[in-house]
Amino acid sequence: MEYNKDFEEIQNVEIIFYEDRNFQGRHYECSSDCADLSPYFSRCNSIRVESDWWVLYERPNYMGYQYVLSRGEYPDYQRWMGFNDTIRSCRSYPYYRGGNYRMRIYERPDFGGQMMGFMDDCPSVYDRFRYRDIHSCQVMDGYWIFYEHPNYRGRQYFLRPGEYRRYSDWGGYNSMIGSFRRMRDFIIFYEDRNFQGRHYECSSDCADLSPYFSRCNSIRVESDWWVLYERPNYMGYQYVLSRGEYPDYQRWMGFNDTIRSCRSYPYYRDGNYRMRIYERPDFSGQMMEFMDDCPSVYDRFRYRDIHSCQVMDGYWIFYEHPNYRGRQYFLRPGEYRRYSDWGGYNSMIGSFRRMRDF
Repeated sequence: MEYNKDFEEIQNVEIIFYEDRNFQGRHYECSSDCADLSPYFSRCNSIRVESDWWVLYERPNYMGYQYVLSRGEYPDYQRWMGFNDTIRSCRSYPYYRGGNYRMRIYERPDFGGQMMGFMDDCPSVYDRFRYRDIHSCQVMDGYWIFYEHPNYRGRQYFLRPGEYRRYSDWGGYNSMIGSFRRMRDFIIFYEDRNFQGRHYECSSDCADLSPYFSRCNSIRVESDWWVLYERPNYMGYQYVLSRGEYPDYQRWMGFNDTIRSCRSYPYYRDGNYRMRIYERPDFSGQMMEFMDDCPSVYDRFRYRDIHSCQVMDGYWIFYEHPNYRGRQYFLRPGEYRRYSDWGGYNSMIGSFRRMRDF
């Protein structure tokens, strides 16, 4: 199947399989689809996904239980809802950037019987569709995951755009589907620590989050880079977060529990990073070019202030103090003629570093 521009093509994508838990033991790095992984490892108890979506299969030739993984670390097989430590084949899929999700589900095979269209997640098929079975479906836009049980539990089945005339077309053993959801890039804000209390899922830039929650004490980032702001309209303190779990606001170096706007940025894949910093506004005075991290601006630049800068390649983060501490300022490629252009309250920058995929 051919993909359009809504699907971001990435080169040299990787997944790393480890035989033992917590990324120990013999491992195997894979960068493309593989119909038989058995020559490379005998068991799989932890996984690192470096980029893209991956669908893993319990048996060779893309058969058996399916597990859908996004970028991140999985220290044991329970983390990917595995039934055992057996992975025998895998496929990768580029991130979907289109934003639209559309799917039709049918009560009977070959698109017969009762039909319902969906553009959002469904935690209970029976509550919405009034049937406990899906016999066929048409996916028009986006990637979706079917789950055997309600609330996204049990066996998983990955669906990309196309026609599925019977449940065996998506790898199902029977027609029972309890829930389904879109495969999305999103961030989840929780009002209380440790992912408790009221929460809000956000999948795109938002200039005002105040209608959705009153405070933010923990966050889960599912993919991409996110820049969070203390005030609406992308103002105030900035916090730069990559994929991961943040059980309290100190984990993202927060000054308080207030988040009022956010922006997402796709992972930067080019590999080159280049930036010029200047002693004075409008790119004047002493200049120095950087391609690497700088834990102390004064030690390298001999000045404690940066008044302007030009970012040629990559994403960067300025920090108020040395060793990547204090207020943060996110910079993408462009020209910053004065410190207010990157949201700074003054010109003091103690350190900076590249935003990279580790």
